[in-house]
Amino acid sequence: MNKGQNRCSLATFSSFGQPGISLNNEDLVKDKLLIDCGEDQDCVIDGIVALGKFDALHIGHRELAMYASKAGTPFLLSFVGIAEVLGWEYRPPIVAQCDRKRVLTSWAPYCKNVVPIEYQVEFTKVRYLTPRQFVERLSRDLKIQGVVAGENYRFGYRASGDAAELVKLCEEFGLSAFIVRSVMDTARSYNGVTTSINSSDKGQVSSSRVRHALAMGDMEYVSELLGRKHRLVLTVKENHLQERKRIMLPKSCMLNMPPADGLYENCDLVNGGHLGLCRVIINSETIEIEMKDENSLLPNTIQENQQLGIEFG
Repeated sequence: MNKGQNRCSLATFSSFGQPGISLNNEDLVKDKLLIDCGEDQDCVIDGIVALGKFDALHIGHRELAMYASKAGTPFLLSFVGIAEVLGWEYRPPIVAQCDRKRVLTSWAPYCKNVVPIEYQVEFTKVRYLTPRQFVERLSRDLKIQGVVAGENYRFGYRASGDAAELVKLCEEFGLSAFIVRSVMDTARSYNGVTTSINSSDKGQVSSSRVRHALAMGDMEYVSELLGRKHRLVLTVKENHLQERKRIMLPKSCMLNMPPADGLYENCDLVNGGHLGLCRVIINSETIEIEMKDENSLLPNTIQENQQLGIEFG
């Protein structure tokens, strides 16, 4: 692909730096960017890297992956450690870490039957990079061919760079850039009024909207935003209660964000395969799963340390 042609792929970049220790150029570039790629850092060579914060893996993120696949092999680079560095209050992930590969695999039909591959970047390694330094590292260290980003994308120290600067810098470093319009949330409003979730909310599909819908217990809306059913992943512990057609687990078993406390009908219980239809009751302390078919839970079906998934209809 020639220089200047639009290129696209997946990468998570949300650099909201705060005042801190000043690092010189040598300090900024000596560390390897990709945590799980090895010393050579050659996992995304000639790839297309999409930029964003991929917490929910919602339909807006999927759109970036789709554009990425039109130009090459899509990659998703997810920043880790942002909350700890910036002192944000802990929030459970929307997608359990162990479930992200499954979700990305489901995107293959939108991405020319290619599964976007995810790698992680430690936020501390890019926090103080200027926009120019950041793009330079993508080009020089990771040797990518291009990027794709949303129209509201910000990057660099103190989020000083925007989509227009990204395009300019990519051209300077011989990379292609493609800016994608936000996927707008036109499907829902609460009480007849479209609600802004936060100061950056302009009506686009976002992880914040997914969290808001989960907190409301509106699983139909959650499914519309995600493009799939929300899956709550649980690790079975020794203090779980299992009867003929009922399982009860403490909330401490959860690996990602649940919907609001309440009763949920028409759910599916999975553990690698489909165990059956169920209804789920979530309260302040426990999650109770009641199977529709009393023969779904055969002896030894549920084992300690096993992971279960609840998909909400």
